[in-house]
Amino acid sequence: MRYLRLAGLFLRIGVLNELQYRANFFVQIFETVLAMLVSIGGISIIFAHTGTLGGWKSDELLALVGIYFLVGGLINFIIQPSMQRLMEDVRTGTLDFMLTKPEDAQLLASIRQVQIWKLIDVILGLGLVILAVARVGVQVGAMQALGFGVALLAGGAIVYSFWLLLATLVFWFVRIDNILVIFQSVYEAGRWPVGIYPGWLQMVLTFLVPVAFAVTVPAEAVVGRLTPESLLGAVLLAVVMLTISRQFWRIGVRHYSGASA
Repeated sequence: MRYLRLAGLFLRIGVLNELQYRANFFVQIFETVLAMLVSIGGISIIFAHTGTLGGWKSDELLALVGIYFLVGGLINFIIQPSMQRLMEDVRTGTLDFMLTKPEDAQLLASIRQVQIWKLIDVILGLGLVILAVARVGVQVGAMQALGFGVALLAGGAIVYSFWLLLATLVFWFVRIDNILVIFQSVYEAGRWPVGIYPGWLQMVLTFLVPVAFAVTVPAEAVVGRLTPESLLGAVLLAVVMLTISRQFWRIGVRHYSGASA
C-alpha cells in the first residue's frame, strides 16, 4: 500500500506538470489518431489482396494494432520518461538525491516521471481492441479475460525489465540514448504479428527485443489464439527478466560515482 501511495503521489505531480501545457492534449490526440488511421489503412490495403496474413484475419490484426497502441502508450506514459530521467540523473550526478531517500531506489527511478497525455494512446488502443473483438465475434469469457490480463502484465514486466537493463548501462557508458532510439524503431515491428517475419527476425523480436511478448501474445489472448505454452513462456520470461534486471540494477548502483566524484 505504501508503494501504491508513492506511485499515486508521483502521478499527481506528473499531472500537475503536464497540465501546464494543455495544448499537448490536442497534439497527442491528433498524432495518435493519425498513426492509428495509417495502421488501419495499411491493413485495408493488404487485405484487399489477400484473405489472411500469417494466419491472421483482418479483424484479428485490428486487435493487434489496438494492443500495439495500448502497450506503446503505457511505455511512453511512465517507463520511457522515467528511464530517460534516470539516465540524465546519472550523467549529472543528481541521482544522489534519490539514493539517499528511505525508499527503494529502483522503485523511485521507475515511477517518478510521467507523460500524462500518452494515456490517450492507451484509451484509443483499448477502444480499438474492443471494436476488433466485437467484429471478430469471439466470446470473451472469464478465462480468456484472465489470460489476456496475465499476458498483458507479463509483457509489460518484460518490456520494463528490458528498458531498465538498457538504462542501467548508463552507469558505465556516458550516453546510450541511441540504443533507446533503436528500441523504438524495432518496436514499430510490433504493428504486425511476429510470425510473419523470417525466422532470425522472429528470434530477435521474441528474445533480444521482446516485442512478441509485449504485443503479439496479448493480442493472441484477446482473439482466442493464445496457447497455454505461450502464456507460460511469457510469465516465465517475465520472472527471469525481472530478476536479472534487479540484480543488474544493484551492480550498476555500486558503480555509481555520484556528483562529488
